[in-house]
Amino acid sequence: MSKQASIHYNGSTYDLPIIDGSEGECAIDIKSLRSTTQLITLDPGFKNTGSCESSITFLDGEKGILHYRGYPIEELAQKANFLEVAYLLIFGELPTQEQHDAFLTDIKEESYIDEDLKKILESFPKSAHPMGVLSSLTSALTALIQLLSTLIQTNRCITPLFELWLNSQFWSLGCFAREWGFR
Repeated sequence: MSKQASIHYNGSTYDLPIIDGSEGECAIDIKSLRSTTQLITLDPGFKNTGSCESSITFLDGEKGILHYRGYPIEELAQKANFLEVAYLLIFGELPTQEQHDAFLTDIKEESYIDEDLKKILESFPKSAHPMGVLSSLTSALTALIQLLSTLIQTNRCITPLFELWLNSQFWSLGCFAREWGFR
């Protein structure tokens, strides 16, 4: 029998399922709460609200914990490079040296940056914050790259090929932005 939490309201009892998280935490699934009870929840700042189920990320802000695929972010930041973390997020495990080398080759093959995207990048003042620039360039990708527009329109964005392509674009844009002067 699955675990449940009960809410008693106006003389009625409503049972809500309990979901087990990836690191032993539990959550009450309230997606049917409003439709069955006409109640909503109040959680200022969303400090007690999970936005989704994820096998990739675990976050506990109160304890300062962020894990990707079970690895603490501090460990990844100290011991892994960008491509190793990208591989981990896409394929669920850190790459072997052979897998890393093949992934690097694949990334390089997809790393061409559209000339119009370079023009957009060059239009930012060099004092602009890099995250704002990268955010804007990410939005511009949807307008400039037909592959991305097609994938979005057909709801096929989350595939290893797309993730590989997008990682190669971010890698290239980051390198290009650094050379341009955003630091």
